[in-house]
Amino acid sequence: MPCLRGSVRIPAVSRIINPNSPGKARNQHMRTLAEILRRLAEKGTVDDEARDMAAAMVFIFRDIDGGIDATTEAWEKRDYWVKADRFRLEWEWAAQAAADVEDVIRHDAWDLLPRLAMDLFPHFASIRIKRLTRDPKLWRGAYAQLMAEAAGR
Repeated sequence: MPCLRGSVRIPAVSRIINPNSPGKARNQHMRTLAEILRRLAEKGTVDDEARDMAAAMVFIFRDIDGGIDATTEAWEKRDYWVKADRFRLEWEWAAQAAADVEDVIRHDAWDLLPRLAMDLFPHFASIRIKRLTRDPKLWRGAYAQLMAEAAGR
């Protein structure tokens, strides 16, 4: 409802909500990772699709890690240092997971992937998957992209 200030009508200001917040992106990434882990668990062998899924995991973990600072910036501006530090500690595993999965891929150590996936499962325990909703196009070509990234270094 607009308020009146003198003879000028000033519209009421509501809270602005960013629909593309780092938190929303992080939740979507976590859901995608949970689905990829489930699909990988159902695979018996490491084929091209499994390689693509593993490479996509690297990119997604990197995105999650990249969004951590964006989330904590607002808290630090308000001097909520402890809250920001706790949040960083809570999510530090994402950068390590990206490095670990990338290590498996680069060293062609695919026999380590199932153990690594099992170590990651506790982070996804709260995500319930009734049906798979992510399109395989999401990870198609990720392995080639990751390998090209390494060649470009």
